[in-house]
Amino acid sequence: MKAVYLKAPNDICIKQIDKPVYQEGYALVKVKSMGICGSDIGAFRGVNKMVSYPRVIGHELAGVVEEIGENPNNIKPGDRVVIDPYLWCGHCYSCQMGRTNACESMRCLGVHTDGGMTEYMRHPAHQLVPLSDSIPWELAPLSEPLTISMHGVHRSKLAAGEHMAIFGAGAIGLLAALGAIAYGAVPILIDPVKERLDYARKLGVKHTVCIPGEDAVEKIYEMTNGRMAEVVMEASGANAAIRSCFDVVSYVGRIVLTGWPKMPTELPTDLITKKELDVLGGRNSKGEFQEALSLMESGRVDVRGVLSKVITIDEVPAAVRELSDFPGRYLKIVALTD
Repeated sequence: MKAVYLKAPNDICIKQIDKPVYQEGYALVKVKSMGICGSDIGAFRGVNKMVSYPRVIGHELAGVVEEIGENPNNIKPGDRVVIDPYLWCGHCYSCQMGRTNACESMRCLGVHTDGGMTEYMRHPAHQLVPLSDSIPWELAPLSEPLTISMHGVHRSKLAAGEHMAIFGAGAIGLLAALGAIAYGAVPILIDPVKERLDYARKLGVKHTVCIPGEDAVEKIYEMTNGRMAEVVMEASGANAAIRSCFDVVSYVGRIVLTGWPKMPTELPTDLITKKELDVLGGRNSKGEFQEALSLMESGRVDVRGVLSKVITIDEVPAAVRELSDFPGRYLKIVALTD
């Protein structure tokens, strides 16, 4: 079968590999669609220290079950599913606390272990999520980045009527803004790329700040009548943006760090104490797939606005190279296997 194969950094191709066979406790899934994520680009560039090579990439996945045994969701052969790609141990302290997304030995498909940019994959049966017929294949993989966004929203305990400043207008930040709107909050999207903010406004995000030309502190002060943002989400991983979170958050506000910085960030601990802030990590997702699919199916979050391009699996290597060279050109590219 075909697989998107990283032999080494900057060396990507379509390779023929053995089709997996059914195994008890797992499901054999015919992959129908796959999204290209920033982690795939990081693996291609060789900048993600968690990736070893060679590696089949891909963790934003949907498909049709070919074989499966007993499972908690009563999924049967022929059912449409999306893949929960975060493999957890079930034994460590995080897992015992029910926070499997922060498992001490977490393995993510396409990063720590081979992913699903293939024609068929084998995956733990309990980590398949039923997919409604009303969600087309090209949109189904977008449920995974939506779960990341919604996990950050839930970590912050965002409430209706609150302002949520979001640094980063990429797919995660934009989906977080749309999710905030769905729950009655007021997102403020912050990014240096004016075109991304213009596009976000077309999708219904009314408040944006284009930095560094606009002063984020000044603008958010005006937008919130002096309170500043009760919640701030960092979705870019940029060190400067992480530091800026502490300037735009309100007193007794909450900050969720969802982006993955390449280097540590020096934080203003004096402001954390002075404002009595809650500073939270937001990693992966846990139990948000059903919610994400429900938001998509109901139309409360229109993920089609994040979909930039649909290609075939054979075109994925070229698309990965293009996204590496021109990261601002697309929000999300999805590939179909047939």
